[in-house]
Amino acid sequence: MSSAIRLLVCAVLACICGLAWGADAAAQSAGPRVTILVYHRFSETADDSMTVRMGTFETQLRVLREHGYHIVPLREVVDWLRDPNATLPQKPVAITVDDGHRSVFEKLLPIVLRERFPVTLFIYPSAISNASYALTWEQLRTLKQTGLFDIQSHTYWHPNFNVERRHRTPADFQQFVRTQLDKSRRRLEAQTGTHVDMLAWPFGIYDDELIALASDEGYVVAFTLDAHKVDRHARLLALPRFLMIDAYGASAFARLLGEPNTPPIPATGSAR
Repeated sequence: MSSAIRLLVCAVLACICGLAWGADAAAQSAGPRVTILVYHRFSETADDSMTVRMGTFETQLRVLREHGYHIVPLREVVDWLRDPNATLPQKPVAITVDDGHRSVFEKLLPIVLRERFPVTLFIYPSAISNASYALTWEQLRTLKQTGLFDIQSHTYWHPNFNVERRHRTPADFQQFVRTQLDKSRRRLEAQTGTHVDMLAWPFGIYDDELIALASDEGYVVAFTLDAHKVDRHARLLALPRFLMIDAYGASAFARLLGEPNTPPIPATGSAR
């Protein structure tokens, strides 16, 4: 190999190493990435695909503890995303629960009170004190009074925006979305006294038009079902969350968190 070619190869390698170092430095300076988990229902048995057994949930909490994760309020994650000076602990995790199923009160609440960790509930108000499976307004107010539950919007009645768009004119669709967003916020604020500026997209469906409408209606952040961690480059009205199902026992949950090379953690109770 001629000296000129050797110099060229060395220059290229130096450039590649410099880029790699720069990427590592940028990643470190960006701070932690946040894992946001979303649950729906809790039970002693796996009643359906969206139900997590209590044994599985207890195992997941133990995995978080044993791997050094810190459960933080979702509001602190939002503040960290919006404020360059805000900080979070290492390995932060936020826990959210969508819909407003009564198992939040019956099953999740005792564990939250025992362990003292924060939870954000995304509620669609049409079901509250109305559907047999749902929480009541009194229960929601009790949850809020613990100081551990934040209550935010999941639209008014959890529509599938893709379906609604196909059946409506563009103007009618936009008005429909605005009503879903506005009516949900107003009802939750009136019934619970909370300040609502966060949204979980029903079925995880979002696009540029929906994001623009949510912004117009005063929502600061919104959450999807895109399964990856949050960093400071994330789009505020399309923040990702990991959908939790009962199949995430100890080993699978550790892998989801990015802990693949750790010894298996024995499951609690009936959880895998």
